[in-house]
Amino acid sequence: MFELTKEETEISRSQIATLKQGENIKYLPYAFTEHGILMLSAVLKSQKAISISIQIIDIFVKLRKAILDNNEILIALSKLDRRTDNNTKNIEIVFRYLDELIDKQETTKPRTKIGYKLPKNN
Repeated sequence: MFELTKEETEISRSQIATLKQGENIKYLPYAFTEHGILMLSAVLKSQKAISISIQIIDIFVKLRKAILDNNEILIALSKLDRRTDNNTKNIEIVFRYLDELIDKQETTKPRTKIGYKLPKNN
């Protein structure tokens, strides 16, 4: 069990609407860790306490799974982002080369023809 910080308390109270936001907080509440819930369920022997502690442990398991799933999604997105960055850089290089080719074509002077020249007909 540990005591919540003032910021954590304000966040949790605004979520469960026990105290209007901004009102004076008289005490900082305590919260249980997953292991604390296990220890508590070993001490409390009533059927209701046991079922509630099992539900809380299930919630901790689901939270851990959700966090791991989100991490896997974030890792996959990061890999995809790196691939996209490489593609973007390659596309920028291609466009830069195309711009250089267009500039080169605009600046080149027409070549003088060599070889046999036909007289112009008027």
